[in-house]
This record gives sequence, C-alpha cells and structure tokens, in this order.
Amino acid sequence: MARVYNFSAGPAVLPEEVLREAAAEMLDYKGTGMSVMEMSHRSSAYQTIIDEAERDIRDLMNIPDNYKVLFLQGGAHQQFAMVPMNLMKNKVADYIITGQWAKKAWKEAQLFGTANAVASSEDATFSYIPDCSDLPISDDADYVYICENNTIYGTKFHQLPNTKGKPLVSDVSSCFLSEPVDVTKYGVIYGGVQKNIGPAGVVIVIIREDLITDDCLPGTPTMLKYKTHADNGSMYNTPPAYGIYICGKVFKWLKKQGGLEAMQAYNEKKAKILYNFLDSSTLFKGTVRKEDRSLMNVPFVTGSKELDARFVKEAETAGFVNLKGHRSVGGMRASIYNAMPIEGVEKLVAFMREFEEKNGK
Repeated sequence: MARVYNFSAGPAVLPEEVLREAAAEMLDYKGTGMSVMEMSHRSSAYQTIIDEAERDIRDLMNIPDNYKVLFLQGGAHQQFAMVPMNLMKNKVADYIITGQWAKKAWKEAQLFGTANAVASSEDATFSYIPDCSDLPISDDADYVYICENNTIYGTKFHQLPNTKGKPLVSDVSSCFLSEPVDVTKYGVIYGGVQKNIGPAGVVIVIIREDLITDDCLPGTPTMLKYKTHADNGSMYNTPPAYGIYICGKVFKWLKKQGGLEAMQAYNEKKAKILYNFLDSSTLFKGTVRKEDRSLMNVPFVTGSKELDARFVKEAETAGFVNLKGHRSVGGMRASIYNAMPIEGVEKLVAFMREFEEKNGK
C-alpha cells in the first residue's frame, strides 16, 4: 500500500528517509549484530547514539553551554508537575492560558502553590494569543509559563511575553525545531517529541543550569528532580533508548535540510499554501486570528458538522488521513509538521478545492 499523507497532530509524520534508515538498521545496527531496541543503554554503541543526539540538537538550536539537554519520559503531562516541583521555590508562578495544555499545566501547578492565570484567550475559544507586553507578573513569581504553539487551536506566540525578569518556561511540543529559537530567552524549554521530532515516549527538556538544584519542593521523588537526570546524563534509569535513536536521526535529517532557518522557510511556504486557500475559500474557513496563526497546526471548519464529517471521510478515502479536529473543538485540523512534504499540502488544497466545487455554498 502506498504511504498516505498523514496530517495527525501526534504521533505524527516522520521523514521517510529516517524511517528507511531505521528499517535498514533494525536487525543489525552498525555491525553490532543487534537492533538498537535490544541494545544495553550502558554500551559504548548506545553512549555514542545519545551523545551524538545531544550534540546535534545543541548545534541546531545553538544551545549555550550553561543549559543542560535532558532526554526524559512521561511526556509533557509529567512536566506539568515536574516544573513546579523543581522551580516553585516561593510557591508562586504565573501562567498564560492559551489552550487546553496550558490550562492543564496551570491546574497541575495549583497542587504545589499559587498558580496565577495572568492572561487567557478562553473567552474566544482560544482562537488568539492575548497581549503579553505588560502582564501583572507577580513580584514573587518563580517563573512565567506558556504553551508556545497550541496544537488543538492552531495559535502560536510570535512574540514571547514580557516576563519582567522572571524565567520563562515554555512547552514547545508542537513547534519544536520548526524555526530558529533564541534559547537564552528561556529558563526552560521542553516538548514531547511525538509531534515534530520522533516517536512517542521521549520528552526533551532544555534547562538553564542555575535552575537545576537540590532545593525542590519537599516530597519531590528522585525521578522527578531535574538534577537527578542532569547529573546522570539522562541515564539515571533506562532511557527511552529507541525513541532517542530516532530523534537523533531526525536531528541529522534537519541539519541536512539546512538547519532551522531552512525549515522555517519551508514551513512558511507550506502554511501559506493552505492559509491562502482558506482565506479565499467560500466553503472552508480558518478559525484563528491571522496574526496568531501556527505554521504547524491549521484548524478549519465548513460551518456544518455534517459537511465536516463528510469531508473527513472523503479525504481519508483519497489518502489524506487524521484530518478530524480535536474532540473538544470539532471541525478539521491539518498538522503540517517539518516532515510533511510540500506536495502533501498542495494535494490537500487541490482536494479541498474539488470538495468545495461539489459541496460549496
């Protein structure tokens, strides 16, 4: 069967080149006579894999030496607790609520201290990013938290909030490595890799060294301390070894494409094709304020639940899968991550145009 165009929000499309490489190495990784799946994480072969992965992500993002890169488990949801457990020294933090994941993180933080919602776009179904240039940041806040790209709602912070000197913590799960980033503007950047980098099961945390201390909230488990993992090179326990191996291959693929500047240009080109069609369509309509649109996740609707369902069904038959919107918002959503080829977006738009001609208002 031919490969489909997979518009899933995550787990999501991976570069075909990476999948073919992994397939070729499945039974024998570089003469070891075994798969990376079977390999001891304490072996020199695996140490080389994780060391190269870290080196390549540092190169791609220009990560300064005073930041640690941690390959962890538990996904973004575990970070919702791990961040306050490690950083909430004053038991106060400020959260900007721009979608379901930021809201979940905010609610989780309330278990550990005072978590203030200093801005929100819930009043308009999270269809925009609030003005964050002059927020009521708490004097004693330990950090300010954002979800930088909102997978469900298709919004993106194109300008980081003014945190008034407090460390910025950002969940970048769905925009990770899609464009250049100035790491020095953040205290912590983290993301689950299953949207734009690798298979589910790995979360990457990039954290400034001064934020890694033993001074965590009382009762913080050993496994939930950043210091535990920083001190042990992400190998305090068995890491998600195969997932990290695939992430490492994706890092090399990204470097081969020309790095994050090249990926941003490619992603902008792809997104423009889809947004231009939505802006001119008489049937389909984007749901996000134009200046806050994501390059990665593009939600849209027809205005009719029946038509939406018909579109999703017919699209799947035509080889465009996972276009159904998140259950909390309905409609459709095309996730066009780094590995989605431009022809996938072009063909989707051609299909949408055809559907509009048959079903247009």
